[in-house]
Amino acid sequence: MNGLKTWSTIALLLACPSAFASTLDAPLSQFFQQRLAGISDEVSVKVKTPDAQLPSCPLPEFSMPGNSRLWGTVSVLAQCGNDKRFIQAQVQAIGNYVVAAQALPRGSVINESQVQLKRGRLDQLPPRAMLDIRQANDAVTLRDIAPNQPIMLSMVRQSWRVKAGQRVQVVAAGEGFSVNSEGKALNNAAVAQNARVRMDSGQIVSGTVDADGNILINL
Repeated sequence: MNGLKTWSTIALLLACPSAFASTLDAPLSQFFQQRLAGISDEVSVKVKTPDAQLPSCPLPEFSMPGNSRLWGTVSVLAQCGNDKRFIQAQVQAIGNYVVAAQALPRGSVINESQVQLKRGRLDQLPPRAMLDIRQANDAVTLRDIAPNQPIMLSMVRQSWRVKAGQRVQVVAAGEGFSVNSEGKALNNAAVAQNARVRMDSGQIVSGTVDADGNILINL
C-alpha cells in the first residue's frame, strides 16, 4: 500500500510540473521580460534557490547591476524591506541574432546581403553575440566565419573612419565656444573610438572620432 501511495504521488507530480515551480518564477519572469524588452519577446525564468531561502514577502523588489548577464545563470538581489537576499535563477530568452548568410573570409568588409537574422535561444549563444544586424554593416571580419554561424562581436571590428597618417580636423568645444584646427592622426580609429592627433604645433591631443571623421575634444 505504501508503495502504491509513493507511485501515486510521483505520478501526480509528473502530471503537474507546476508543483516544482518556485513562488518567484512568475514575478521574476516579468522582471526579465521588462529588462529584455526589445531584445527578447519570449522569456522564462526558473528559480534555483530553494523556497526556504527566499525572502518572506510574495513580491520582492528585484534589482541587478547594469553590467550583469542578460540570461543564463544569473544572480538577482531580492529585497523585502530590510531583508536582502541574492537568489540564483536560470533565464531562458528567445529572440533574433545575426548569422552569416555565406562564408565570410577573414578581412572581408561585410554588407547587409551577407548576413541575416535567425531566431533562437539567446541564452545558448556564446558571450557577446551580435543581436543588431546594423552592427554588421561595414564591419571587417577578424577571422573566417562559416555560413549560418552566429557572429560574435569579437569576430569583427568596425571599419576605420580615421587612419594613421591621415590629416584630420580637430574640434575642441566648451561652454559657448568651439575651435577648429588640423593635425595628423597617429592611430587607426572607428567612429566613437579614441584617436590621438599630432597637431601642427607638435602638441599631441586625443579625442573621439565622429561620423564625419572629425576628432572631437570636450573641454
